[in-house]
Amino acid sequence: MKNLSVLLIINNEENQLDDCLKQIQFFADEIVIVLDKCTDGSKKIAQKFTDKIFSGSWEIEGDRRNFGITKCRYKWILEIDADERVSKLLGEEIFELVKTSNCEWHPINVKNFIGNKVVKFGWGAYFGKSTYAGLFRKGKKKWGKQRVHPKIMLEGKKGSVLTNRLDHYYCKSISDLIKKLDNYSSARAKDISENINQDETIIKNIRRLFSRFWKCYVLRKGYKEKQIGMIIAFIAALYPIISYLKFKLEKND
Repeated sequence: MKNLSVLLIINNEENQLDDCLKQIQFFADEIVIVLDKCTDGSKKIAQKFTDKIFSGSWEIEGDRRNFGITKCRYKWILEIDADERVSKLLGEEIFELVKTSNCEWHPINVKNFIGNKVVKFGWGAYFGKSTYAGLFRKGKKKWGKQRVHPKIMLEGKKGSVLTNRLDHYYCKSISDLIKKLDNYSSARAKDISENINQDETIIKNIRRLFSRFWKCYVLRKGYKEKQIGMIIAFIAALYPIISYLKFKLEKND
């Protein structure tokens, strides 16, 4: 019996997509790929692995992810990105779990990399991810209408966390991490401008600067990663206030 769809949302990922799909093909009952504003060779690579390829252009991340979910055929969905790798052990664990689980969704632990270095501690506040609701029954997960870091709505019983971790090649370098800060904050500024009921103030975002640094560097033990941990904490702390200041500048133009 076929049980599992694997969903990827792609935006110009020709350098990573082949490696990602090679690991998925051995346990997925189907692979569904959504190409969002792709102008590179991602489609050609995807065609080697699946014929379920959908192209389009979405401004809202939540919208394109929800679209992808509707295109999945089977009752269980594994949602990953092109910069993530599913090891053989994780693939086998997922393949067996969906046969027997009586829950609606299962969290997956993540191992984050900067370049080829594993960075275990300090992630959070929208940068990197330690655990995410990546395996779920169709109809039990929905994304919110935000451009960046959309909210997730989950229904039903939470299952056990998977034993094996997902490898997440989050950034090639510290420079890449800084680029993500710029891109994320620009998208977040647009989200703020379109949500008139959102209570955003300079004071609130100054407070977040300190609370997010504390969360990443102290509570999530970023200090164990030394210089990299401090950089991650600073970037996570700057994200909300830079987003807010970009919003104010655009509003005043």
